[in-house]
Amino acid sequence: MGMSVTTSVATEDDAERILKLQFLCYQGEAELYGDWTIDPLTQTLDSMRTELKEHHVLVARLGDEVVGSVRGRVDADGVGRIGRLMVHPRMQRHGLGSRLLRAMEQQLASDGRVTAGYRLFTGHRSIGNLRLYQRLGYRQTQVEEVNSRLSFIVLEKHSEPAIGQFAATA
Repeated sequence: MGMSVTTSVATEDDAERILKLQFLCYQGEAELYGDWTIDPLTQTLDSMRTELKEHHVLVARLGDEVVGSVRGRVDADGVGRIGRLMVHPRMQRHGLGSRLLRAMEQQLASDGRVTAGYRLFTGHRSIGNLRLYQRLGYRQTQVEEVNSRLSFIVLEKHSEPAIGQFAATA
C-alpha cells in the first residue's frame, strides 16, 4: 500500500529539509538562467529558520520526507505574497504544486488580512511555472527586469471574499 502526501505547517525541525529540497529544486532555474548565485541556492540555514518564524511556511510530506514547500506572508497593503513554491522533481506533474499553492492561499486568507488578492513572481523563461500560475487564476501584471539575462514576471490573483463579506461592485 502506497503512502499519501500530506500538507502541514512547517516547524523549525523542517528548516534543514526545506533548505535541501530548495537547493535541489532550484538547480533547474539556475541552469535555465545561467546563474548559480540565485537567492534560493545561497540561502543560509539561519535565514531559513528566521523565515519559518516570520512567514507562513507549508510543507508536503511523503512519510517523513519533505517533498514540497511554499512560503507566504501578508503585507501591509493586504496582499498575500507567495513564494518559493517547490516540489521534488520526482513528484512533479501530479498536482502537488497546485495543492500547495491553494493551501497557502487558504492559510493566508484564514486570518482575514488578505484584502487585495495574491501576488507571486517567476522568471520569464520558467514556462512551466507560468502555465501553472495562469491555470490557477493568476494573471500577469508586470515585468521587472533584474539584469540582461533575467526578468521577473509578476502575476496576481483576486482573492475570494471571505464568508460574511460582500464583493465590491463597480
